[in-house]
Amino acid sequence: MQKLHALILFLVCVSFIQAQDTPNPLLDKNPKMQQKWVDSVYNAMSLDEKIGQLYMVQVFSNQSQQEKLNIVNLIRDYKIGGLIYSKGGPVRQAKLNNELQAAAKTPLLIGMDAEWGLSMRLDSTYAFPWNMTLGAIKNNQLIEQTGRQLGEHCKRLGVHFNFAPVVDINTNPNNPIIGNRSFGEDRDNVTDKALAFMKGMQSAGVLANAKHFPGHGDTDADSHKTLPTVNFDEKRIDSVELYPYKKLIKEGLSSVMVAHLNIPSLALREGFPSTLSKNIVTDILKERLQFKGLIFTDALTMKGAADFVEPNIDGNKSGNSTTGGGIDLAAFLAGNDVMLMSEDVPAAIAKMKVAFENGIISEQRLAHSVKKILMAKYKVGLHNYKPIGTSNLISDLNRIKDDALYEMLIENAITIARDTTNQLPFRNLETKKIAYVKLGDDDGSYFVEELKKYTKVHEISASTLDQLITKLQAYNTVIIGFHKSNDSPWKDYKFSNQELVWLQEIARNNNVILNVFAKPYALLDLKTVANIESVVVSYQNSKIAQEKSAQLLFGAIPARGTLPVSAGQFFTVGDGKQANSLDRLGYTIPERVGMSSYALQKVDSIANHAVNAKMTPGIQLIIARKGKVIYNKNFGKHTYEGNQYVKFDDVYDVASLTKIVATLPLLMELEEQGIVSLDTKLSEIIPQYKKSNKKDVTLKKMLSHYAQLKPWIPFYYKTLDTTTSRPSAKYYRKNKTKGFSIKVMPDLYLRDDYKDSINTIIKDTDLLSRLRYRYSDLPYYILKQYIESHYNKPLDELTEDHFYKSLGANNTMYNPAEKISNTRIVPSENDDYYRYQKVQGYVHDMGAAMQGGVGGHAGVFSNANDIAKIMQLFLQKGFYGGKRYFKSETLDKFNTCYYCESDNRRGVGFDKPQLGDAGPTCGCVSMTSFGHSGFTGTYAWADPEQEIVYVFMANRTYPTSKGPNQLLREDIRTNIQAAIYEAIID
Repeated sequence: MQKLHALILFLVCVSFIQAQDTPNPLLDKNPKMQQKWVDSVYNAMSLDEKIGQLYMVQVFSNQSQQEKLNIVNLIRDYKIGGLIYSKGGPVRQAKLNNELQAAAKTPLLIGMDAEWGLSMRLDSTYAFPWNMTLGAIKNNQLIEQTGRQLGEHCKRLGVHFNFAPVVDINTNPNNPIIGNRSFGEDRDNVTDKALAFMKGMQSAGVLANAKHFPGHGDTDADSHKTLPTVNFDEKRIDSVELYPYKKLIKEGLSSVMVAHLNIPSLALREGFPSTLSKNIVTDILKERLQFKGLIFTDALTMKGAADFVEPNIDGNKSGNSTTGGGIDLAAFLAGNDVMLMSEDVPAAIAKMKVAFENGIISEQRLAHSVKKILMAKYKVGLHNYKPIGTSNLISDLNRIKDDALYEMLIENAITIARDTTNQLPFRNLETKKIAYVKLGDDDGSYFVEELKKYTKVHEISASTLDQLITKLQAYNTVIIGFHKSNDSPWKDYKFSNQELVWLQEIARNNNVILNVFAKPYALLDLKTVANIESVVVSYQNSKIAQEKSAQLLFGAIPARGTLPVSAGQFFTVGDGKQANSLDRLGYTIPERVGMSSYALQKVDSIANHAVNAKMTPGIQLIIARKGKVIYNKNFGKHTYEGNQYVKFDDVYDVASLTKIVATLPLLMELEEQGIVSLDTKLSEIIPQYKKSNKKDVTLKKMLSHYAQLKPWIPFYYKTLDTTTSRPSAKYYRKNKTKGFSIKVMPDLYLRDDYKDSINTIIKDTDLLSRLRYRYSDLPYYILKQYIESHYNKPLDELTEDHFYKSLGANNTMYNPAEKISNTRIVPSENDDYYRYQKVQGYVHDMGAAMQGGVGGHAGVFSNANDIAKIMQLFLQKGFYGGKRYFKSETLDKFNTCYYCESDNRRGVGFDKPQLGDAGPTCGCVSMTSFGHSGFTGTYAWADPEQEIVYVFMANRTYPTSKGPNQLLREDIRTNIQAAIYEAIID
């Protein structure tokens, strides 16, 4: 008794201020109408109907016919008040729910345990991330939006109560029930997250439920198997476990679920379940905290609860109340309103009825709970009940805006928990040799594939540790992905003993980034982190989490997350390095950058038409906006007759795109350094031109195709035998020999001195008769000659060293046949006029082929992803991946139409939109946009005003370049461009 008095005095002292009146969260915006309906319904109810309203029964939408009949029986005969759904599919649930509601005299209150949303997503099981993941996010507006959209899901499915959020403060890493379900261990962070979540969900018209009162966060026992103990004093519980409830209640929390816990300091009895404790439910929750919402028991089937029910609690001296519904009665007398998942509803209702008749339950007490339940039913619209529409239900539960939010949540959660060498996000890719090693028992393929979009990454595995260490010696950076199942928040998350040994040995020998695709508690098993330079916590192993984590490592998205829990002595709650984006391309869905996924389906149609109509065997297509790739698809095959479908890392001969992705950037550097200017004349940089008819041609005029240069010269014609029309023995050998080392094809080597002949022919050729716009390849032969002479290095090495390596454009190269497998190289033509064989991995353009495959105007092979990086570099005025390649004003100089008044649309190197009706674009782009096209069917365009990059890779020249260019004639590339602009919705 002395202990009880002390507790009461303590609670009165610490809670005086809190005893102010709190809002009634069950009140509708029209309380008079609500009260009228509640009184009317209640007064018309029999005693059985009133008692029945207290019960919420579990239902599975995939249950048997007999089980369904049992539920119908409970609804019709025992007048139960609600259902809680779990397991099964949404359409089945909706149909079943409509049937069951039809059987009810008073509409049923529907609940669901959907803490992370409904099980709709294909890649992550649930609609939204675990609470632990959300706990890493700083931006609570995102949490509120999560609650709202989850509430919208529930409402669409006819669910009125979602048993969320979990507000348990998880201070025990060994907690087997809460763990990932908690927002973390910091009471303020948990409270803020729970409050935001609650507000969001209730703003959607779905009532929230905070659980598990008074706090389930510091237990190490499974409440489904036993009665866990929280063995803290009242002061600690008041300051920690009860903290979030106080704030949520003041802000209009609709309901609370009482936990299945043993809390001796509050229940005033050792081993007594909190669900049955009047002191916990009534004295603390209802009176001290002034909570006026609905109070739910936890599942009354929890193990051990019935063992603590007082005998004869219903006043029936001949009966034993520990069975046949005694626990329900005890829970009701403790102050709970709704009996959740009772073990035997008919027996329990009978027990409650006897208690009422014996005066154990008063009319006032019964009316108190039943009217609260009816108020909730009115508030969620059950006074005007309508069946759930099943049309479009699946699509309504799988909305694009939910995908967008899921992405944003993951992006904001991923945490750089350790980075001792400041290596994240990765910079200077040209210095990195990266290997990936997978640990864990789940798939990591999405992570690896996303990493490869940024630079060359090799997946390394071995059957023994020694073999693995040996293989990793060739790499200076090792990313270790620890992948654990994302199927549920309770799945195993620990390293195996072998994995811990392997991890430490790899870290001892290599620079390591450990990326944990599991909850942070996985880090508890690390005995040391001394040799692990960086640790990233990605929290979950969903497809999106893997992709976003790779993007974060390369600086495509910023690092914003902080650890929601501590994990041993090395990682503390709140840890998290914040890092800005490096402006590398990211990958997302169209709606996140103001475009419509639905409208972009037109792009699919146009591309499929081009392939099906045999305008090109295959296509790679990328669309990016605002620095994010939002469309990345492949169509068709390498050849019409083959079975090799186009893949993302296949490379195409980009033809004249070489001009702007190889030669032009090198010239921009030289111009920026003051070595040349746009007004520099050819005679000033190439001595041979001093007496040429081209001596006064400026770089500006030449690259604007306004210098009277011939469009092209068929250099190879003069090297063919006049009788056979095949390569002449005078100029070619089948094998590389002295004086014949220019490799045109594997069995075709050109005479070495012909390179000089090409340069001489260009220098000496006549100019066109008059000055006008005329597209020409010749400027890029000339610039190749100058740039290679200036650096004393070949063009292919220069582009690699100056741009491709640091950009992570590892699929961009000259002469790919010598570097990668032919299975990744799309053929460009079956040549029957010069080389007389399939051209694959060697440049299609004859002039570039005669330069050993390395031309200033042609010769580069690449894929759409790499070309998009280069175009994004231009779009961002010379900045990409944390590195400034050019000044902004340099891009402006080259992206200027200097001769528009002379009916010449071209910039300096870049093509520009048409000045009239016909031209290289859809006519819907801005005049600041720029790009280029290639003879093989390629196309790349960037628009600064709409922040759009569009890349189209094709091999329309296969099997032959002869005949009409149907891609051009049918405006395939520009029609796709038009569809892109039609898809803009912001």
